[in-house]
Amino acid sequence: MTRRGEGQTRLDDAARAGWLYYVAGRTQDEIAAAMGISRQSAQRLVSLAVAEKLIKVRLDHPIAVCMELAEAVKANYGLKRVEVVPTDPGSDSATVGVAEAGAAELERWLKQPDPLVIAMGTGRTLRAMVDQLPPMECPQHKIVSLTGNISPDGSAAYFNVIYSMADAVKAPHFPMPLPVIVSSREERDLLHRQPLVAPTIELGRRSNITFVGIGEMGARAPLLVDGFLRQDEMDELLAAGAAGEICGWIFGEDGRLLDHPVNERVASIAIPSRETAVVIGVARGRRKLQAIRAAATGGHINGLITDEDAARHLLAR
Repeated sequence: MTRRGEGQTRLDDAARAGWLYYVAGRTQDEIAAAMGISRQSAQRLVSLAVAEKLIKVRLDHPIAVCMELAEAVKANYGLKRVEVVPTDPGSDSATVGVAEAGAAELERWLKQPDPLVIAMGTGRTLRAMVDQLPPMECPQHKIVSLTGNISPDGSAAYFNVIYSMADAVKAPHFPMPLPVIVSSREERDLLHRQPLVAPTIELGRRSNITFVGIGEMGARAPLLVDGFLRQDEMDELLAAGAAGEICGWIFGEDGRLLDHPVNERVASIAIPSRETAVVIGVARGRRKLQAIRAAATGGHINGLITDEDAARHLLAR
């Protein structure tokens, strides 16, 4: 880590206090406790963040520590881009901070004048990210879902972001009219050949930029909580070494896709080639540390938006 001057350090502290106050919604007492300072100091730092115009709708100051962590993660894992946001010590929410940063990154791509194919995964973090987008007119782009938008009971999958994104971004949208996981490999192959599905799969394979959530495995795994997997299937996957998943594709701690029958039933489009597309994983939280590391180790992503805790975990060994 490089040494920073006193003025820069104070701006870093002001930016951190401003983020905790305006983005994470912490009180000044909570900020003081989290930063180990007095309430009066916390109040002055929040005021300084406003006076220095570090705070707008989003945090407008790259905290130096976060930038240093981002550069180290980028170099260690061979990623194309990494953004690290401050960790809120009082929250284990999977979305706070990274949703705002992800929305800013997605907005930058949407503002590009040249036509792009933008692929979207699914999950709570991506849903929170899309909810942060301002209304935009982007008829030059095509937005495609990598995953099915049908829940196991036949209802619309709540955390599939393609429809909520369509409300904010006026661009052609291409949903995937399938469940995330089907009953057999044969059923998946049959569905993928259908006239309404095959063009969407081909479009997804040609994406220029992709945003995906990274899911953990275990008792609180989204695939289990949302009913896509049964408990006995989850137990089998954990016994086989499952560490995380992206768009339903389950991988082990070394990042390799598991050789397991469940992966043969995943109806999602394969994660686009990291050779030709930017694939950004958006995830934070203690429960996801193992999954984030496995996704980066296995090369399933070549970009990452995460928080300080996860970045330090990635650099720990």
